[in-house]
Amino acid sequence: MEEAKKPAAKGILMTEGPIARQILAFTLPLLLGNVFQQLYNTVDSVVVGNFVGKEALATVGSSSSMIGMIVSLFMGIGVGASVIISQYYGAGNLKKMENAIYTAIAFGIAAGVLLTVIGIVVSPVILRWMKTPETVMEGSVIFLRIYFLGSLPSMLYNIGSSIFHAFGDSKKPLLYLIIASIVNILLDLLFVAVFRWGIAGAGYATVLSQTISAALTYMTLTGKRSIYRLELKRIRFYREELRLIIRLGIPSGLQNSIISFSNVIVQSNINSFGDIAMAGCGAYGKIEGFALMPSGSFTMALSTFVSQNIGARKLERAKKGAGTGLLLSMGIVQLTGIMIYFCAPYLIRLFNSEPEVVSYGTLMARSVSMGYFMLAFSHGMGGVLRGAGLSRDSMVIMITFWCGLRVAWILTAVRFFGDIRIVFWAYPITWACSFVIFLWYFFRKDWLGHQIIE
Repeated sequence: MEEAKKPAAKGILMTEGPIARQILAFTLPLLLGNVFQQLYNTVDSVVVGNFVGKEALATVGSSSSMIGMIVSLFMGIGVGASVIISQYYGAGNLKKMENAIYTAIAFGIAAGVLLTVIGIVVSPVILRWMKTPETVMEGSVIFLRIYFLGSLPSMLYNIGSSIFHAFGDSKKPLLYLIIASIVNILLDLLFVAVFRWGIAGAGYATVLSQTISAALTYMTLTGKRSIYRLELKRIRFYREELRLIIRLGIPSGLQNSIISFSNVIVQSNINSFGDIAMAGCGAYGKIEGFALMPSGSFTMALSTFVSQNIGARKLERAKKGAGTGLLLSMGIVQLTGIMIYFCAPYLIRLFNSEPEVVSYGTLMARSVSMGYFMLAFSHGMGGVLRGAGLSRDSMVIMITFWCGLRVAWILTAVRFFGDIRIVFWAYPITWACSFVIFLWYFFRKDWLGHQIIE
């Protein structure tokens, strides 16, 4: 495979050099990329909340949890693919690496088509099950159906960015997200503020932006200067690589999807307090999305770092890097939590200035933000375990506490007290439980003694 050796050499190996510097250098573009990713939904909320009204803002906020539930299952494949490609890359097994790349893209195409159909068909059913008020039902259905029209480009972009990340390149996905986010902002203002298309305009802006990011990604991957030059005719499923990607990706996808399901339960209880509570909590949700981006970025960096070093059989370096990344993630995320605690009223007003909306959003922010460090550690350990080939262990721990315990808390405590703060406390309580278990796991379990590839 002489043709594969040259482009593969252009990637960034994380098996040598200063650990902290490498993790930060990889994380920063991921973080900036996540900022622009979050801008997709946040700009929608800001424009809709100011130009359409609080009912439309509630629509966007209510839709987010359902989107997360459905999309997360399929996005796990991108996670699995990135780890497998990273390990083959670290081990220098270029033939298997190629097969994993083409298998991941084939899966992304199939999943994107399926996701489009599922999203369009089930949107009204799930929204009613979530107790979405009739005042925002019609708008929510319209927004979700338009959003899911962009499932294929969204899946293809995420698979493409996973390929870049596996090679240690987090800069190109950042560039494409910046471009797509700028387009999204301009189209939001054009469709909603100028053309007055309402909630549908926000949906169309998002879909078109996702299409642009996907197109740019694959134009690069098929170009002459790509880290790995794709040949579109070779895209198909390779049995062994598909098995490995599913083995790692499905637990990750199930974990995220089931946790998102628990968030749907939380959202349905928030919905029962009316559209003002929905608007306030929806606004806080967008702020939280920005606040927790360092956690997601470090999680991806840790997964790549650990998987490359395990592939190269540098186990001590993998463990040292994991500890360094976890400490950095916790510290940075908690600093944002402290700032949100004190600045919450001012941040919520960016979305809607009605006093009751601001009050609900501020109450939620101050109920959860001081526990961000526990969430960051749990997410980071999830990335570490995925990189080590133990995604099922992470899945069991996260589902037990972030879904099972969270849902049990909601179904019992809320019934007895009927206070919206009880709903909010579901988050820090379950973060604390997973934090304790993962801390024990890191120091007491032999999580480095497992391999994915040979």
